[in-house]
Amino acid sequence: MRHRVAYRKLGRTTPHRKALLRNLATALFERERIRTTLPKAKEVRSFAEKLITLARREQDRLHARRLVARDIQNPVVVKKLFDTLGARFATRPGGYTRILRLGTRHGDGAEMAYLELVGYEYKPAKDEKGAKKDEGKKADEKKADKPADKKPAAKKGRKQEGAAAE
Repeated sequence: MRHRVAYRKLGRTTPHRKALLRNLATALFERERIRTTLPKAKEVRSFAEKLITLARREQDRLHARRLVARDIQNPVVVKKLFDTLGARFATRPGGYTRILRLGTRHGDGAEMAYLELVGYEYKPAKDEKGAKKDEGKKADEKKADKPADKKPAAKKGRKQEGAAAE
């Protein structure tokens, strides 16, 4: 029986496990959705929800920020956690994350899952890539125009310098 056994060990030593949870929680708060194995997702869920509860504090806010900063090393993510995510979940009494099962991973058969914050909206990467592709094409066209003018002049200069050296 598993009486009074609180956490999953995830096949790691204690410092390695803490580092893993901190990194996954940082990625979760930064991106609001991460893809990981199901046992890791279940373990990160409780870790992340405790940090969000600290971010919701109205009293003793500086102390809460310092407690969160022990685990989340990125100051940008800490700021986002306290400014946007804490405000988003201010009226919600827990249950800030959701786990969506994805099935097994092809390589080793591990169960995969999405861990996401409640209220996360999926933003397809196509729009971002499409915009980047259009900007990239314009930049390539500009680059293509400029080097075409410069290359023949540079080549002539090099040939002349080589001939003068001989």
